Amino acid sequence: MSHYEAVMVRVFQDVYKPGFPRLQFEREDLVKACSTLKIERIKNIGDIPYSFRFRKDLPDYIQKTAPEGSEWIITGNGIAKYEFRLASPGKIEPTNNRVKIIIPDATPKIVKLYAPGTDEQSLLTRIRYNRLVDMFLGLTCYSIQNHLRTTVESIGQIEVDEIYLGINKRGAHFSIPCQAKSPGDKFGIVQVMQDLLLCQKKYPQTICRPIAVQFLGESDVAILELSVQEINDILKLSVVDEKHYSLVQKSLIDFKVISDRKAYEL
Repeated sequence: MSHYEAVMVRVFQDVYKPGFPRLQFEREDLVKACSTLKIERIKNIGDIPYSFRFRKDLPDYIQKTAPEGSEWIITGNGIAKYEFRLASPGKIEPTNNRVKIIIPDATPKIVKLYAPGTDEQSLLTRIRYNRLVDMFLGLTCYSIQNHLRTTVESIGQIEVDEIYLGINKRGAHFSIPCQAKSPGDKFGIVQVMQDLLLCQKKYPQTICRPIAVQFLGESDVAILELSVQEINDILKLSVVDEKHYSLVQKSLIDFKVISDRKAYEL
């Protein structure tokens, strides 16, 4: 067990109460756990809960205490304050049975030359050039910020991969926080929750529609619209809509397939 895992388990043991869906702890509890375990204090102590919020799964010792059909996650609860919370599920990934929508790739060749691959930055760039957020949501959308780091009082420090603002044909305004993941990663409920709270604070006049995007291959992209509900103190992560797109060169487009699909949709 790594030091991060050992500290997290120790903190959980200190605050765990059977039947309670919310367990609060603070940064000082992490310092205390290091001392109890005789581990040299980790310099960036806040990286421990951050890692388990966004990068790692919580240790099995902790997850085994969750009721069937749910799992523990860590959420921010203010500056240097956190909570273990129950979620169902805590993470989600694209399905593998969606028809791919063929899109002529509008990414400039020089961009593809110097920003190849399937990392998160390349993904956000290609989605922007191909206006996939507009197509997916049926809105006219504009990217206004990316990799935004800020503080929300009820959560603490947060980071959002990209934010769009959108408008529909009736003039309604939308805020669209975008969560980007590399192939194989899962989308987390913690990210969706903080995106929602940020938009409620920063753009209170808008309707917030959080989305998640992921490369399924070098030119295949999945986009999901997600929502979070709280039912009996358990957080529920749901998929509102999901579509898959394939960005292809003009010479590779099968126009007969497109015509047949158009007829079907009409």
